[in-house]
Amino acid sequence: MNITGTIDRPLTNDPKKQAPMKPSTNEPAGSAIEDLTTTGVTGSRQNRTREMQLIPEALARAHMHDRLHEAERERRAVRLATARRMQRRAERASMRARRALAMAVMQ
Repeated sequence: MNITGTIDRPLTNDPKKQAPMKPSTNEPAGSAIEDLTTTGVTGSRQNRTREMQLIPEALARAHMHDRLHEAERERRAVRLATARRMQRRAERASMRARRALAMAVMQ
């Protein structure tokens, strides 16, 4: 008795012993979606997925880099403003000392 297998229950599980699939006659040739399980496509798809998963991390890293530089610029600006304020204060103290010395010499 020659029993042929079905798609769900093949006669054998060995793919080499199974009959090759023949294209359907009611479908035009090339209409089926190509099998995308080739190694190159899978590899590139996995790499793309990995790259896409790392995009938020890269964005966060770039954002933190910008924030750190902005904070450093702000600290420098604050130090410069403080230094100028101290310089004006020192100049005023120097002028007061000169005036006091001049008043002492004049008397």
